[in-house]
Amino acid sequence: MAKKNVKVELLAPAGNFEKLEIATHYGADAVYLAGKEFSLRNFSGNFTLDELQQAVKFARERGVKVYVACNIYPRNDEQSAIADYLRKLGEIGPDALIVADPGTFMTASKVIPQVPIHLSTQANTTNYQSALFWQDLGVRRINVARELSLKEIKEIVLRCDLEVEAFIHGAMCISYSGRCLLSSFLANRDGNRGMCTQSCRWKYAVVEELRPGQYMPIAEDNRGSYIFNSRDLCMIEHIPEMVESGIVAFKIEGRMKGINYLASTVKVYREAIDAYSENPAGYRVKKDWLEELGRVSHRIYCTGFYFDDPDQISPVYEGKKNAGQTLIGKVTDNVEQHSVKIEVRNKIFKGDIIEVLERKGPSRQDKINVIFDQDGQSISFAQPGSKVTIALNDAYAPNDLIRRVETT
Repeated sequence: MAKKNVKVELLAPAGNFEKLEIATHYGADAVYLAGKEFSLRNFSGNFTLDELQQAVKFARERGVKVYVACNIYPRNDEQSAIADYLRKLGEIGPDALIVADPGTFMTASKVIPQVPIHLSTQANTTNYQSALFWQDLGVRRINVARELSLKEIKEIVLRCDLEVEAFIHGAMCISYSGRCLLSSFLANRDGNRGMCTQSCRWKYAVVEELRPGQYMPIAEDNRGSYIFNSRDLCMIEHIPEMVESGIVAFKIEGRMKGINYLASTVKVYREAIDAYSENPAGYRVKKDWLEELGRVSHRIYCTGFYFDDPDQISPVYEGKKNAGQTLIGKVTDNVEQHSVKIEVRNKIFKGDIIEVLERKGPSRQDKINVIFDQDGQSISFAQPGSKVTIALNDAYAPNDLIRRVETT
């Protein structure tokens, strides 16, 4: 058993303010986000300094912690800019700073000693001696290298006094703890500096020297081959093992993914963690959890390196599994009776059978009985980007997502 009996923290990505709202709505205990520079997801939207201040205020009011990532590997000419940025972060006061580079750690320790520091998975912490090294320097938490098994993680927990965080769901990188050069070579965008183009997930084929223009699949597959593709991590069936290893924070990958993915994953793992916490001996994986995670777009799920099973980390020669559903709107406000205001994300029609993802329980089916435009006029359909009011059969809450389940 783990040496600490602490309820696990559910840590969710927040690539922008809307995703922060969604993560909070569906039950995250903490979120990780970043400013416009110096993190590993420069294309996720991110936050200006003013927006970061608003984000911390918004989260604190709801009892949610905010961790700010500053985990690139910077160059010489960025040192003064990083120091200035860290000072401004210190004035905002996030609950922790996520770093990977030792120089950035040293600077943060000097200029904002009041902000706890968490060590990114990119720092490649693979053993307890490395963990003790960072512990002695003052790191509060480490996100262990993805290459570790639960057995190895448990030993780190038992030998150290710092907190251990690990990924529980999401995309896995083909390179060691995410330290990849492929994007740099193919697109001149350095993945270690926040600009990864995910070149590993492009579609590739082979061309023989004397037969130009003839593209041949690398594998025996008429769809081509995704030669570098890793599977997607999904540990929903192994919550007890994750908790018992002593991990105190379960991290969901995906700052660049959409709100549909975010809502589904946060909701499912929130319910699973709570179910285990309330009754460890009676913990059972619910069918609707598996179904919900199966509905979001993903590659074949696996358990990564956690159980030392080589089959779980073999490449995938298939593309994404389609979600089988379309996000068509987000509830923004309640109106009288069973009407709600929504932001339309995909075209909707009067009479559509929909599915609403609420904070708790399985998604609920309903029907769009009437659509009203902003002038209160009844319309037969609404286009993406519009804001309308729809009449349903039941009541729902702001930030509930509305989806249309596709029929085949």
